[in-house]
Amino acid sequence: MCQYCGCRDLPLLRDFIAEHERVLNCGGEAVRALDRGEFGQAREMVAAMADELRSHWRGEEQGLFVVMAAADDLYVDYIDALVREHRDLEALLETVDLSNPDGQEQIRTAVSDLYEHIAKEEDGLFPASLTSLDGEQWDTAISGWEAAHPGEHMIGFG
Repeated sequence: MCQYCGCRDLPLLRDFIAEHERVLNCGGEAVRALDRGEFGQAREMVAAMADELRSHWRGEEQGLFVVMAAADDLYVDYIDALVREHRDLEALLETVDLSNPDGQEQIRTAVSDLYEHIAKEEDGLFPASLTSLDGEQWDTAISGWEAAHPGEHMIGFG
């Protein structure tokens, strides 16, 4: 993600980015565990990745994605594709067999593809939201994150 557009200064986007980083860390750890033949560790990391993604996706899909799609029809197809990618990865994480070489390769591919997916959000949708949304829409997007993360608080400033 760029460092100049201001996305990281908004609490909602900053939290989404932090969640992306945690998911990628778990995915990377899962792949490294597979490389070492540590299938139990790989399963733990895939499960942690899935746990993080469940609330992350709810927050995006019930908050930011809804208001962005309502803000401009231009974003609808873009967001629909992101949601399809969420569902595809969700299905894989729920069913993958890491003791099977095909399952191992599916996770390697999924983690690699996740970088591209995240770039679509962080380099495309998130910067677009800065110029597309008003205060009320941001409040709605934040409410979506809060509903998906009960009892949690957004990351505070330094």
